[in-house]
Amino acid sequence: MSPKLLGILNITEDSFSDGGRFLDPAAALERARALAKDSDAIDLGAASSKPDAIPVAPEVEIARLAPVVAMLKGEGVPVSVDTFAPGVQRWALSQDVDYLNDVRGFPDDALYPALARSRAKLIVMFSVEGLGPATRLRVPVEELPGRMSRFFEDRIAALTGAGVSADRLVLDPGMGLFLGSHPDASFAVLRRIADLKREFGRAVLISVSRKSFLRNLVGRGVAEIGPATLAAELFAVRQGADYIRTHAPGALKDALKVLETLGNNA
Repeated sequence: MSPKLLGILNITEDSFSDGGRFLDPAAALERARALAKDSDAIDLGAASSKPDAIPVAPEVEIARLAPVVAMLKGEGVPVSVDTFAPGVQRWALSQDVDYLNDVRGFPDDALYPALARSRAKLIVMFSVEGLGPATRLRVPVEELPGRMSRFFEDRIAALTGAGVSADRLVLDPGMGLFLGSHPDASFAVLRRIADLKREFGRAVLISVSRKSFLRNLVGRGVAEIGPATLAAELFAVRQGADYIRTHAPGALKDALKVLETLGNNA
């Protein structure tokens, strides 16, 4: 089965790949409409989670998000909001978004009653710190599977215990600096997608788009990293990823169509 594609739209001033390009509401709306042509949902982020990101007040996040959320919902496009600020998460739930994406994996149990009352699918992301933005902490690669298993066990138990239906949970094993600074970490985790699905029986989302571990591997900048991103995304799909979060949903959609056609005629 083909994965669902979440098109990334960063409404930020300092995101690593496109910071500042879509801060203007008109530019953000135009980009959202373009992404919607090839995406199953648009993942909107209004505060960067890279190391040393500029802090963004919740009211500023909401002001950046509000016009794009309203437009997409008005046009029937599923919406995901990517934020780790509880106040912004509460606002997003009040807007009846389709997905809520938290790089901390929803650690704030004060939010759980609102999460349980909502219909949104929850993208529960693992990171080695679990505190918000990505980190440069160096973690031995061999420790990652155990850390990840314990994290997801705890979060799934906490969320379902609070009344969130298990079928609303989407697990994101994290990528790039969310797994620490070891250069092999993301590749090791990508190879374990099938293991993660077997262990927890939940949908898995992968987001490798334009990440530094790919740029470092091939020696390319952000503007040239599309082919390497696409290769990693196709590998993730072959390993069973249910969702791919990407800056270039059109390229991935086309590549998947070609592979499907070749497979059907094998």
